Amino acid sequence: MSDFYEIESFQAFSESHIWQINRDFYQQVGIEAWSKGMVPHHMTSNSMVGKTYAELILGLLTDVAAKGGAKDKVYILELGAGHGRLAFHILKHLERLTGLLDTDLPDYCMVVSDIVDQNLDFLIKHPQLQSYLEKGLLDVAYFDAIGSKEIHLQYADKTIRPKDLNQPLVAIGNYFFDSIPNDLFLIKDQEISACSISLSSKEDPKDMDPQTLLKNLQLTYQKTPLEKPFFEDAVSNEILAEYKNLLQDTHLFFPHKGIQCLNNLRAFSDKGLLLLSMDKGFHETHDLDQKKEPDIVTHGSFSLWVNYHALGRYCEKQGGKALFPSFSTFHLEIACLLFSEEAESYQYTNAAYQRFVNDYGPDDFNSLKKIGYNNVSKLMLIDLIALIRMGAYDSTFFVKLFPRLKQVSHSISTNQRNRLAQTIHQVWDLYFNINEPIDLAYELGGFFYDLGFYEEALQYFQYSINESGQKPDIYYNQVLCYFQLRKDVLFTQTLKEAKLAFPESTLFEHLDTLDLAAV
Repeated sequence: MSDFYEIESFQAFSESHIWQINRDFYQQVGIEAWSKGMVPHHMTSNSMVGKTYAELILGLLTDVAAKGGAKDKVYILELGAGHGRLAFHILKHLERLTGLLDTDLPDYCMVVSDIVDQNLDFLIKHPQLQSYLEKGLLDVAYFDAIGSKEIHLQYADKTIRPKDLNQPLVAIGNYFFDSIPNDLFLIKDQEISACSISLSSKEDPKDMDPQTLLKNLQLTYQKTPLEKPFFEDAVSNEILAEYKNLLQDTHLFFPHKGIQCLNNLRAFSDKGLLLLSMDKGFHETHDLDQKKEPDIVTHGSFSLWVNYHALGRYCEKQGGKALFPSFSTFHLEIACLLFSEEAESYQYTNAAYQRFVNDYGPDDFNSLKKIGYNNVSKLMLIDLIALIRMGAYDSTFFVKLFPRLKQVSHSISTNQRNRLAQTIHQVWDLYFNINEPIDLAYELGGFFYDLGFYEEALQYFQYSINESGQKPDIYYNQVLCYFQLRKDVLFTQTLKEAKLAFPESTLFEHLDTLDLAAV
C-alpha cells in the first residue's frame, strides 16, 4: 500500500490543480482570510503603501492633464482587492492630495475587483466606503484578470469593454502575481527544461478543506528539456530564451499568465496602461540565479515569489518603460510598468516614483518598522509619534506600538498630550474595519479617558457603538466621562439606560455612590 494518496499525476506547473485549490481557499473563507489573520496582508496594504500609490497616481493624473487630457475619467482597477483596505488608503490619501492642488485634473474612479462574490458583497456594503461610492470615486466589479473581457461596475451599473477608455488604465496588483498560475523552468548549462509536478498527500484528501489540503500536499518534480518553443506567443518565448545566457543554474518562475493578464488589461485603452505592483520578488537577474526546487509555503493559501524581471522585459518589448527600485529591495519590490510609447514624457509619474519609492518608500518603512519593534521598550513619546507619522498613521502599526504609548503617556506635558491626541485622530481617520478582533474605537476611547480628554473619549465610544453595538463596558465608561465632565443629567440618564439594557451586569453597582457634587 502506498504511503501517499495521489491527487494528480504530472502536469505542467501552470496547469497543476494546486492553483485551483488556492482559488477554492479564497472562495471558501472569503473576508476571513484576512480578518482572522490566515493570510498576511499588512506589508502591502498599509497606509504607507496607500500613500505611495496615491502619489504615483497623482503623478499620472498630472501628466494626463499636462497633455490636455483632463476631460475623461481615469479608472484605477485593483486586482484581487480582497479586504479593500488598500483601496481605502489610496482613496483617503488621493482625495487629500488632489484637494490641495488648484489644478484641473481628470476625474478618477477606483474599481475594487475580485473573483470572490463574498468579498465584493462585503465591499459594496461597507459603511466606510459608501461616501466614495456615492461620489463616483469608487466602484466594485467581478473581474478575472486573465479571463474577463469586460469590467461591469456594480454600483454605477456600467460596463467597460475593450477600447472604451480614453485615458490610460491604472491597474494595481498587490499580492496578486504571486498567486496566479506561473510556469516553472530549470535553466542549466544554457539549456531550458520545463518543470511539471505531481501532487500527493500523506493523509486521505477526500474530505479535506483547501487550507488543510495545501498543508498536506507533497510535490514531486519532473524536468523535460525543451525541443521547441514553449509558448504560443513569440514575445514570451523571446524572454524565456534570453535566460539561457543570463542565468547559470536555477529554477525560474515565468509569469506567462501574468503577461496574458497585462495584455488583457491593455485592451481596455489605446492610451496605455500603468501597472503598480508590490510583492516579494526580484527584478535583477543575479537574484534569479541559484534557486532550488520551490517548496510551497502556505499561510492559509500559498504564494510564490514574482519574476518582475520578466514582466519588466515584456513591458520594454512593448515600447514601454519599467521602473524598479534602485536601492531598497530587502523585503518587497514596488514595480511601476508604464505601457506607453511616450513613457519618458510622463515626467510627473517618473518623478513621483523617484521621490516616493527610490528616495524613501514602503520597503524602507518595513526596515525601520522592524527597528521600532525591536527597540520599542526604549522608545519615548516623541519617538513613537515620529514612527507613526513615518508610517502614514497606519492603524495596524499603531496597534503594535500602543502598549508602549500607554506606558510613556502617564507623565507627559499638556502640549505632548495635544500632539498625541492629534496623532490618534489621524490614525482613526485612516483605519479601515475588516472585522479583525480588536475594537480599536473602544481602545482609543479608553486611552483618551486616561489622557483626560473626556469629550474625545465619548466620541470614540460612540464610534465603537456604531461599529459593534452597545456593551456594558462602554456604558460604564460613558457614565464615568459624564461624571468627569459634570454633566449630571447625562450621568443619571445613561446610568439608568445601562441598568435597563444590562440588568445582570455588576459593573454599574458602585457608580451610584459617586458624588455628583464633588469638585
